[in-house]
Amino acid sequence: MLQNRGLSLLGGWFPVVVEVVTVVVVAIAIARRNRRWWIVWLPICVAVGGATFAATAVYVHSEGLSSDPAPKPLWAWVWVFGSVVAALILGFRSARWWRRGLMILAVPLAAMCVLLVLNQWVGYFPTVQAAWGAVTSGPLPDEVDASDLPALRNTAMTTGKIVAIDTGDAGSDFRHRTEYVYLPPSWFVGATPPTLPAVLMIAGEFNTPADWIRSGNIVPEIDAYAKSHGGQTPEFVFVDAGGTFNNDTECVDGPRGNAHSHLVNDVRPYVVNTFGVSPKASAWGVVGWSMGGTCALDLTVMRPDLFSSFEDIAGDAGPTAGTKDQTVSRLFGGSESDWEHYDPATVMRTHGTYQGVSAWFADTGNTPPRGARGFHRPPGQWKPPAGFGRPAPPGATGLGGVDGVRDTGEVGAAEKLCTQAKSVSINCQVHTESSRHSWQFAEAAFTEALPWMAGVLHV
Repeated sequence: MLQNRGLSLLGGWFPVVVEVVTVVVVAIAIARRNRRWWIVWLPICVAVGGATFAATAVYVHSEGLSSDPAPKPLWAWVWVFGSVVAALILGFRSARWWRRGLMILAVPLAAMCVLLVLNQWVGYFPTVQAAWGAVTSGPLPDEVDASDLPALRNTAMTTGKIVAIDTGDAGSDFRHRTEYVYLPPSWFVGATPPTLPAVLMIAGEFNTPADWIRSGNIVPEIDAYAKSHGGQTPEFVFVDAGGTFNNDTECVDGPRGNAHSHLVNDVRPYVVNTFGVSPKASAWGVVGWSMGGTCALDLTVMRPDLFSSFEDIAGDAGPTAGTKDQTVSRLFGGSESDWEHYDPATVMRTHGTYQGVSAWFADTGNTPPRGARGFHRPPGQWKPPAGFGRPAPPGATGLGGVDGVRDTGEVGAAEKLCTQAKSVSINCQVHTESSRHSWQFAEAAFTEALPWMAGVLHV
């Protein structure tokens, strides 16, 4: 089951039709001939919409839900939604029955437009089918229950299996959602599981543990690699770094939760003990996109005794929740020393020479011109997944919570960090491609680096 096949929510005709229908319904619903309505009540409705927009903007800013500004269409639809709700309340009694029906219909339509634009910004659901599977808690591709694993022991698998896991919170007191592990076909061969390497998979700022599977759509890529390598891949562990969808922890321990301790003290030991993964640092890697890329970098340079390689896909220069002052306040409760403790540049400088650590940075360059597709690579080399590099309106289509206006933590981060990593003997490389900050880019970057990750983990 390919999550990216189906009716697109990130582009195409469906979002446009919903928005056009909403505009028409709202226009007819409020087109009243009563003079008092136009002079008194309609301006009040517009003012309520403005207040809704202002309150939402203040909340998003105060909570630091995104380090980059949201796209303007999102705020426009929030304004429309607030105005429509006010119009329903103020004009319902005096409206004719058919207009009442349109006013009632306009509210969920406006709400749907808000969600559509929000989804286009964060790239959370690529298709209607993927959204329906997540909302209804539908099964993930090749998902099996943990209780089924003994019966599958010593059988020939053509694809890997996804298993839901509960890693607990004894080592962190971090409340988390269900996490997942991908077991490759080679895991099922023989009477007992082989000792395999593992990779932590961390999603972006707005996230669930299943994002890499549903939105990133990487399971078919992993299965394809396994098929061409005798069923061999690392185990992939899809972790919860937020606890809730909009909790941007940046994988640190702080007021937003002990995410770092959860990954290190809960997840890693659980996977080692439950699925036979090697406990050696040389057998553990981390892959992350956007916020998760920063997490991958931070986890590895802070704990080289636990992790030996990472892929940072479009991450920041360090944990970021706005400006430096806002970051120190929001993530570390105002503690400058705690900020330094998690700052990758400071960590590498303090640590000094590393041994056996490898790094791969994947970052976006300039947005490709309209009509351009894919990585700019010589013929015959790897090609990105279908849909990668697809032209899109500025500020929309799966930007992962980024609007195209880079904050100071993003500019040149990969090059600067890789230069510093090399100075402390980390084997580092940077891959910069012309693309947008999107789940499609994350999928392509992961696929390109998969052979490298498998190699440094000695699969």
